[in-house]
Amino acid sequence: MRVTEYASFDAIGLAELVAKGEVSPAELQAAAHEAAQAVNPQINAIVETWQADDEPAPGSTPLAGVPFLIKDIGVSMAGRRMELGSRLAAGNVSGADSFLMRRFRRAGLVTFGRTTTPEMAYSNTTEPVLYGATRNPWDLERSAGGSSGGAGAAVAAGVVPIAHATDAAGSIRIPASCNGLFGLKPTRGRVSAGPYADEIFNGLAVHGSVSRTVRDSAALLDQIRGPEPGDPYFAQEPPRPYAEEVTRHPGSLRIGVLTQAWGGHRTTAPVAGAVSRTAHLLESLGHRVEEVKVDLGADWEEFVLASAHQWTANLTASIDELATATGRPIDSSTLEPPILASYHYGQRVSGAQFVTALAIRNRIARSLARYFDAHDLLLTPTLPELPVPLGTHAEAADELDGLGWLRRLFDLSPFTAAFNVAGTPAMSVPMTADAGTGLPIGMQFAAGYGHEGRLFRLAGQLEQASPWSGRTPTVWAGGQAV
Repeated sequence: MRVTEYASFDAIGLAELVAKGEVSPAELQAAAHEAAQAVNPQINAIVETWQADDEPAPGSTPLAGVPFLIKDIGVSMAGRRMELGSRLAAGNVSGADSFLMRRFRRAGLVTFGRTTTPEMAYSNTTEPVLYGATRNPWDLERSAGGSSGGAGAAVAAGVVPIAHATDAAGSIRIPASCNGLFGLKPTRGRVSAGPYADEIFNGLAVHGSVSRTVRDSAALLDQIRGPEPGDPYFAQEPPRPYAEEVTRHPGSLRIGVLTQAWGGHRTTAPVAGAVSRTAHLLESLGHRVEEVKVDLGADWEEFVLASAHQWTANLTASIDELATATGRPIDSSTLEPPILASYHYGQRVSGAQFVTALAIRNRIARSLARYFDAHDLLLTPTLPELPVPLGTHAEAADELDGLGWLRRLFDLSPFTAAFNVAGTPAMSVPMTADAGTGLPIGMQFAAGYGHEGRLFRLAGQLEQASPWSGRTPTVWAGGQAV
């Protein structure tokens, strides 16, 4: 199969070719490797590739035989490295598959590499010292987002149609927005984090994917959702497969619109215009749309401080464990300045401060739940501005402490983190592009706890009403500019 032909299919389309015997998984893997070799020198989205020996039974699942990439954090694959984008973990090899990796295998996905992440996934841009900056396929001088920036860039460039991603404060939705993709953050407890963790960052972080089509993300979530032995809690199973929801009519939804973010952060004119156009489209589809004010349940500074206490305490524990395992020092030779500063900040977080942070998390979850009692969905920009130039996050970063670094991240992405705190699902949909630069602009839709089905129904409708699959970045799997 030629690379250009391979890159024109989504994951379900490729699996259908395998099921019909028109192409083999080995041929798809060869095309994926060729695509990676063509574009990765430009975008630096893939850390490592290998020749996968998985040979799934054709037609066994809707994704059987599809080439796949996993993020360099959060999912362990036996015998393969997981380095967390950090010099502290360089060379670390996983001893066994995590539950999620087992489900990827069971889904018939052919995992042949891992994608870049910022150090410890602790940024919303992907520019680690260990492997260098990941570049946006739409503009190589711009960020691909983070922390799943490698996944986003690889999918946008046509290396794979769908890739694993994680999200603790927007890390699925931000790269989806930056790279013109679809990305849905599932409900807390929808996908198991086991067996090495009961929950990640006290439930802030979840597993999911970024994809070019809605149906691919739905099909993958169907394959990986559900509890595993020992999970402390899990989300109630949906009434029908998410793959079916994509084709169902969403009905007339009550959708609130929040254009300006909490904390007074201003949304730039190109993005605000995209919100307005999206609202008009929703109204034309029969939805009831209105501007709203949403009570976060805490003022912005209280939210940022509580998040810093929760995040850095977890980060510090993880770094201590890694240093013990690797025998490496915790200093500037192993950690980047913002991560080292966050580590030291976390060392000073008291038990009482940590418990208070969890109480604030509860207030935010209850407040957002009251909003979703009155509305089906909330529409916001995914990001308040276009993808930022590479290096933006690093400006004077060595002068920031752990609180200052998290404040910078939240200032650059003020719409996404609240839904991780609340544990509710949210998606970024590539609704439009900036007229001047051609850069994609994602719209975020959030729903109440457990309502991924509602999001998939709307996403399927929007994909039909305003197709985005024909948009092509300047870097693509043929290795050519278009």
